[in-house]
Amino acid sequence: MAVLEVRNIEEKYQALNGEIIALKNINFSVEKGEFVSVVGPSGCGKSTLLSIIAGLLKPTAGEIYVKGEKIEGISTHIGYMLQKDNLLEWRTIYRNVMLGLEIQKNVNPENEERVAELLKNYGLYEFRDKYPSQLSGGMRQRVALIRTLAINPDILLLDEAFSALDYQTRLSVTNDVYGILKKEQVTTIMVTHDIPEGISMGDKIIILSERPAVVKEVLNIDFEMENRNPLNCRNSPKFGKYFDYIWKELGGNE
Repeated sequence: MAVLEVRNIEEKYQALNGEIIALKNINFSVEKGEFVSVVGPSGCGKSTLLSIIAGLLKPTAGEIYVKGEKIEGISTHIGYMLQKDNLLEWRTIYRNVMLGLEIQKNVNPENEERVAELLKNYGLYEFRDKYPSQLSGGMRQRVALIRTLAINPDILLLDEAFSALDYQTRLSVTNDVYGILKKEQVTTIMVTHDIPEGISMGDKIIILSERPAVVKEVLNIDFEMENRNPLNCRNSPKFGKYFDYIWKELGGNE
């Protein structure tokens, strides 16, 4: 059974010049542990789709299922990580990571132990009593990720999560985050304008058309390498071929 099923999603909204269809008959599924990148022309509704999956926006038509259960509204099965890390500057790193559990009223010894393990495993335990302003941009994103993983979601949504970082930091952080997500076996859907980022991280790529967006293609990505990570994927001979194909599918717009 797929972890996530997106069935016949359609989204319409009213504008000054009449009704606009943003998404039309969107269908796809995601298996456990998969990393799926979503790309498409600017303004086609990628982030809208993510908001619908997250339960932040009710679609005009269609349904979202997680582990076979229809999702109505915000679900504890789903974690959402935005462009900005949104860390609270007055809380320590540890207290920031605990925030989601506090909101869910789910703080208990087992979850506290899990948070401590996450901080240790991913190089942040020694910084647990520091404040966000004392960390680099890359480390802040790692804290934001661990805060999301602490609630133990079945699915993680990333909305341009690395776009606020400079290029060099972004390469390093995507490598870092990819390793964490694969190790934790977290099913991930990432919206990105950055085609190389989508290719280097994705097990498959969902290519959306211009608005009204439909799924043009679901492209499987296979670099045929052991110990895959985003950096070594960028050095693969297949990388340029994937890029050229997706670029053409997007009409050179992305």
